[in-house]
Amino acid sequence: MVRFIKPLKAKLLGRRKGKRRGKHPTNRPNEGGLAGATWKDQVLSANLETNLRQIKTVLDKCSDVVYREFVFAQNEQIRVALVYMDGLTDKNQVGEQIMRALALEVPMAVPGQEITKAHALEFIKRRGLCIHQIKETGKLKDVIHAILSGDTVLLVDGHATAIINRARGWEARSISEPETESAVRGARDSFVESLRVNTSLIRRRIKSPHLKIETLRLGEVTATDIAIAYIEGIVNAKLVTEVKSRLERIRVDAVLESGYVEELIEDNPWSPFPTVNHTERPDRVAAMLLEGRVAILVDGTPFVLTVPNLFVEYLQVPEDYYERFLFASAVRALRFLSMIISLTLPSLYIAVLSFHHELLPTPLLLSIAAQHEAVPFPVFVEVLLMELSFEILREAGLRLPRPLGQAVSIVGALVIGEAAVRAGLVAAATVIVVALTGIASFTFTYSFSIAFRLLRFTLMVLSATLGLFGLIIGMAIMGIHLCTLRSFGVPYLSPVVPTTGVDLKDAVFRAPWWAMFTRPRLIAREEQKRQEQGLKPTAPETRPER
Repeated sequence: MVRFIKPLKAKLLGRRKGKRRGKHPTNRPNEGGLAGATWKDQVLSANLETNLRQIKTVLDKCSDVVYREFVFAQNEQIRVALVYMDGLTDKNQVGEQIMRALALEVPMAVPGQEITKAHALEFIKRRGLCIHQIKETGKLKDVIHAILSGDTVLLVDGHATAIINRARGWEARSISEPETESAVRGARDSFVESLRVNTSLIRRRIKSPHLKIETLRLGEVTATDIAIAYIEGIVNAKLVTEVKSRLERIRVDAVLESGYVEELIEDNPWSPFPTVNHTERPDRVAAMLLEGRVAILVDGTPFVLTVPNLFVEYLQVPEDYYERFLFASAVRALRFLSMIISLTLPSLYIAVLSFHHELLPTPLLLSIAAQHEAVPFPVFVEVLLMELSFEILREAGLRLPRPLGQAVSIVGALVIGEAAVRAGLVAAATVIVVALTGIASFTFTYSFSIAFRLLRFTLMVLSATLGLFGLIIGMAIMGIHLCTLRSFGVPYLSPVVPTTGVDLKDAVFRAPWWAMFTRPRLIAREEQKRQEQGLKPTAPETRPER
């Protein structure tokens, strides 16, 4: 049996004995792919024509690459070349601050001074360029990456060094209100698809030199820029090391969104519960950094990952910390109740009507029985049909254009529910239960509701089979699984399991700000103190004088 299972397993995983994994060119050594490309190890030459030939060979059939050759300081002996990607570069900076400065303005700035070919590169760096950020390199791979990233590369004849000018200027979406995490009170800005804009949004909130932002690249083909943000002195140094280690182990062709990274660094990929959090709100990321977490920003996506992730985070929203603690605690308790309703209400409805009629009051039982009298299906089939219909309407509303999607989801739910009841396919009570379940699932984040949507169907099957005993068994298994989960070494259910008394101030209920003077103990192990004690406001003893 083992003899037949092992080849099948290897085939499903894409591995064969004596062959490298996959058929992509990047996995074939020395066959022209990116992984085995010889140009990655090449260095620049002192000859301008040779350097241009190397770049044109690598960027062959790339019609959007611009090659502009001209002379420096009106000196025919000093030839330079500018290479950049059309559409990714700010043409105003290229024309005014680079080409105009080097070709026309330098001779007027230093009249009578002779610039030799040997000193041209040094003169350009110190006095020729009017650009805010430059960098030198002698490697061809750095030149190619700079061009593909939107920077301009300046090559000078007689020098084996290129000057990379940061002149990126592609079209980008402006900062707008968050669409998935709206709030009545709080900041109105959200992350965008530009990495540097996102880091600046965090810097605006945390003006401290201890905020560290380190960058690396992931993806053999895409070469996506990744930024790791943390506050030195607050974050656990071992957590930063673990995050870097997991990111450096990633070997993929492309990273197009933070979801790629999330699946490759999470602790338990088979769990329905997410162990890596994501958000598009800068204020939320700043708050998590101040608690000792690490943020992972991916270029090209407005969603930022934060680790470690806890279960209670999905019951919390930034608005909880902007409103007074009494109201925030009451609303947070309402979300906790909505979470339980979203997970268990359909299963409880099936179990009670199928096995435990005695739990219902007699008038209510008679009313529901009268509704089911003309329905040809058992309760489980009724709930299953309505749940599937609701999920289809939800997905249709998400994928369609926004105005049309809202109309389809609202009108579709009303029409299907009313028509199903009139046709005698489902009972009115079933429609109410499914509708309440769906509405309750909207009270917490979408990524977390996905896990509950999957588990809801499992609990429905157990309740239809074993009644309340099946529901209890399913909830017990889920609880045991949650107790075993870890997010970068931190228990997923903390501070509830294991119980940390001080951290319970910000779990299901939120204590006032003047009482939360410590950071989470299992996360911020370097610096526990958040603020001074004794900050509780008190009324003055005497009235102010008029």
